[in-house]
Amino acid sequence: MTEAITTYFIPVFAAGVLAEWMYARTSKRVRYERRDALASLAMGVGSVLINALTAAIIWRIGYTVWLHRAFDIGFVWWAWIICFVGEDFFYYWFHRSAHRVRWFWASHSIHHSSQHYNLTTALRQTWTGMLSCSFVFHLPLFWLGLPPAMIFTCAGLNLVYQFWIHTEAVGQCPAWFEAIMNTPSHHRVHHATNPAYLDCNYAGVFIVWDKLFGSFVPERADDPVVYGLVHNISSFNPLVVASYEWFGIARDVYHSRSLKAVIGYSFGPPGWSHDGSRSTTAMIKAKAGHSTSA
Repeated sequence: MTEAITTYFIPVFAAGVLAEWMYARTSKRVRYERRDALASLAMGVGSVLINALTAAIIWRIGYTVWLHRAFDIGFVWWAWIICFVGEDFFYYWFHRSAHRVRWFWASHSIHHSSQHYNLTTALRQTWTGMLSCSFVFHLPLFWLGLPPAMIFTCAGLNLVYQFWIHTEAVGQCPAWFEAIMNTPSHHRVHHATNPAYLDCNYAGVFIVWDKLFGSFVPERADDPVVYGLVHNISSFNPLVVASYEWFGIARDVYHSRSLKAVIGYSFGPPGWSHDGSRSTTAMIKAKAGHSTSA
């Protein structure tokens, strides 16, 4: 159902990318790199196809949890509000975990692998979400008793909202909007590799979650955003982009000499190493003199 909602908006996504690309030809504010944009589009197409193949499995898991629901909530108007806000709340915690647990990061890092920030970046989606089991973060909504179709619809609308915030064409939105909603400014910070910006602004739709849970960092004019990964992938091959971090986990686990190392390399924070030879986000921020978000 989530895939069905986003599929309906493909013409909107295509029109947005085309309009932004034309704008980029006359403005230095937005940057496009042909190979990077094509890689992002390929990742988007692959994600749609793979999600279509796994949708039935995720639907069945959610439906099974719903059969053991705590309440019986129907398609009433107020349930849609609870579902949309609740979906965004659990998305925040999924997104936060996706940056702090390497197993989830292996799938999510794909979305951050572009060194450019434009609307094609929004379409650079994972092919391995089923493998990382990221869908488990949404199961509480099924247990609560919200209709499965409602949950998948709200999840799809959440992703649709996030499309427009992947751009440099929009500067600052009105102050009241910046205070409540996720915006291009907030999300540019999220995609940054600058030490001050690492691991923050996890919101999907409502930036209030970051402000409430101590992970909000505003964009600063004196610290221009640098996009990509701390260690960038030197390839535009979609197969490499999709699997790079998973191979990294496999390689580290293979060379591990203890159960602690296996667990650390699989489920510790990205950058964790058994001997401290690599740097986690906390270490990078501390070295640069920045505090780590909660």
